[in-house]
Amino acid sequence: MRIDKYLANMNVGSRKEVHKLIKAGMVSVNDAIIKTPKMQVQEDDNVMVGDQKISYQKYHYFLMNKPKGVLSATEDFHQKTVIDLLDKKDQYQNLAPVGRLDKDTTGLLIITNDGQFTHELLAPNKHVDKVYWAKIAGVADENTVNKFAEGLELGDGTQLKPAKLEILKQDIDRDSSEIEITISEGKYHQIKRMFASLGMQVVELKRLSMGSLKLDDSLQRGQYRELTDEELAGLKNKA
Repeated sequence: MRIDKYLANMNVGSRKEVHKLIKAGMVSVNDAIIKTPKMQVQEDDNVMVGDQKISYQKYHYFLMNKPKGVLSATEDFHQKTVIDLLDKKDQYQNLAPVGRLDKDTTGLLIITNDGQFTHELLAPNKHVDKVYWAKIAGVADENTVNKFAEGLELGDGTQLKPAKLEILKQDIDRDSSEIEITISEGKYHQIKRMFASLGMQVVELKRLSMGSLKLDDSLQRGQYRELTDEELAGLKNKA
């Protein structure tokens, strides 16, 4: 790999900025100052920029507690995205959210640049469960639970796989419910459309888990951290 690509991938700077660092004699490989961005390096070489060691990591995996009002996208010219919430040092090339949470949906979101990992988690045949908490306008009851378990058909004819619905709270006077739902699909606005097909409306929605990974309660909305080795291994085993 060329040294300029190595450093750009590690978010040291753009290719142009990296070239300036190299020209200024700020970059060394295995204790030798280099002068050309075309120099080939290995991932285990000792690469330094000034007095900072730059270790190579091909893939990055972050767990975010997504807040409301932020798009699950890589970029947008008008609205803030989840990538914008990352510190500049963590905005590595090709990072993207694993699946999408609606703009007003909160909770667990994985961000990575590992495309194969993303595919494995989202592939329909993998049946990776996703658990959500929701507040509903409408009173969910045992009939609702049974309909979800049977597999709903949406208004456009889309047939959904069975889903597990647990009623956490019912408020008949206020015509509202709190529920927990487990689905293995990820169709467009799926949970909102599921309840809408039964004459109910999702007021709040938060993702609690995806596969073996659970939302970290210590993360405030908008905060994130890297996945631990154990969390990553658990997800890969599931996928």
